[in-house]
Amino acid sequence: MSLSDAIPALLVLADGTAYRGWSFGATGTTIGEVVFNTGMTGYQEVLTDPSYCGQIVIFTYPELGNTGINPEDEESAKPHVKGAIARNICHKPSNWRSSQSLPHYLQQHHIPGIFGIDTRALTRKIRMFGAMNGGISTAILDETELLEMVQAAPNMAGLNLVKKVTTSTVYEWQEATTTPWEFNPTAVANIGQTFTVVALDFGVKRNILRRLASYGCRVIVVPADTQPEEILKYNPDGIFLSNGPGDPAAVTEGINTTRALLESQKPMFGICMGHQILGHALGAQTFKLKFGHRGLNQPAGLEQRVEITSQNHSFALDPDSLPTATVEISHLNLNDRTVAGVRHKTLPVFSVQYHPEASPGPHDADYLFEQFVLTMQAARQ
Repeated sequence: MSLSDAIPALLVLADGTAYRGWSFGATGTTIGEVVFNTGMTGYQEVLTDPSYCGQIVIFTYPELGNTGINPEDEESAKPHVKGAIARNICHKPSNWRSSQSLPHYLQQHHIPGIFGIDTRALTRKIRMFGAMNGGISTAILDETELLEMVQAAPNMAGLNLVKKVTTSTVYEWQEATTTPWEFNPTAVANIGQTFTVVALDFGVKRNILRRLASYGCRVIVVPADTQPEEILKYNPDGIFLSNGPGDPAAVTEGINTTRALLESQKPMFGICMGHQILGHALGAQTFKLKFGHRGLNQPAGLEQRVEITSQNHSFALDPDSLPTATVEISHLNLNDRTVAGVRHKTLPVFSVQYHPEASPGPHDADYLFEQFVLTMQAARQ
C-alpha cells in the first residue's frame, strides 16, 4: 500500500504533544495510557496479552507485521490493547504460518493504530516524562479537540481493569501438553506426578497455563472474584495467581481472597499482577513506576545469580513496606533495583514480577514452574 492510499491519523499525548502519521488497523478514536515495549519480536503476544488492557503500545522495533498473525501465538482470544504505534508496517507478511496481516487483524478487532511517526523520539519522551494518557484518531484531526478527550480520561493509577479481562466461568485448561514449541519435553517425566492447581484469572496468558500443564498440572481457571471457600472445594495442591492489567491496589477482591487463602498454607505461586496482589495480601504496598518495564531482556537476580527475563508491568512492590519478619526478597530488577521476586520465610509461597513463561522472551526462568510443582510435591508428603 502506498502512502497516497493511506488514511491520515493523529496521536496526541496528555501534555499536548502531537504526532501525525498514517492509520493501520481500524479507523476511529481510541484513548489509553501510552507505554513502550522494547522487544524485537512478539508483537502478536503483546497485542493479545490481557495485561495490556487500557494501554496504547509503542513498539520500538522499527517494523511490525513481517510475520503476520498466527493463531498459535495468541495469548488470549483477542487483542486487549487500546491501540498500537509503529514506525513502519508490513502489509504483506512472509511466514508459512501466517493466516492474515497485522493491519487486517487489528481492523477485524476494531483497534486503531498509527504508523509513520518517530517512535524513537516518542519513546525517549515517555522515558523522560513518564507514561501518560494519549489518543489516536482518524476521525478527529484537530489537536485541541483530541487533547480535551485525552485529558478527560482517567489515569491508570486506581483503575481495577481485572474485571474486564477475567474469565466469566470456571474452566479446565484442555490444550494438549505436547505442543510444537515445547522446550522442556521431559518436564512431566522428571516430576512423575499430577497436581491440581486452581488459577485465579486476573488476565492470565495462555502460555502460563501451557507451562503449568507441561509440568503435569491439572489447571482449573476461576474468575478473579471467586471466594476462597469455593477455591478450596477443588482441594487444590496449589494456587496460582496470574498476571493482569491495571492498579493492583484496586483489585481488593483478589487481595482479600489471597489473604484468606494464605491461611490454608497451600503452596502458592504468583506472576506479575499475582506477585503484586500477593504482596498486598502479605501486608506490603505497591507504587506506580515512571514508565514501567516492558521488554524481553530485563536482568533479574540476587546473590550472584542472574536470569534474563520478559517483563510487562507499571507497578512494583515497595521494598520498605515488606514485612521483613515473614517475607524476603528473592529477586531484584538489576536495572533499577526494584523488587522482582519475594518468598515467604515459613509458608510455601513465592512470586515474581516478571514472566517466566516467556512467549515472547527467554526461557531462563522456566525453572520457577518446576519449583512450584516441587513445592506441591513436598506439601503432599
